[in-house]
Amino acid sequence: MKKIAVVFASAGLMALAACGEKPANETANASNAVVENVVENAANAADNAANAANAADNAANVADNAAANAAH
Repeated sequence: MKKIAVVFASAGLMALAACGEKPANETANASNAVVENVVENAANAADNAANAANAADNAANVADNAAANAAH
């Protein structure tokens, strides 16, 4: 959904530029805020993926330990 907002914000700025109009600071600031949110969300998604990988690794270690303990 946020990607759509970026597309519309960018399209609006490009439309203003095509008409020779300079976008208002509020419009530029709003567009920048949307882009910053998208970047932050991507970073959070990467962190979440790393956390999920760590959790999976930990689960595998628990399973390995349980198997080793059962063998003794």
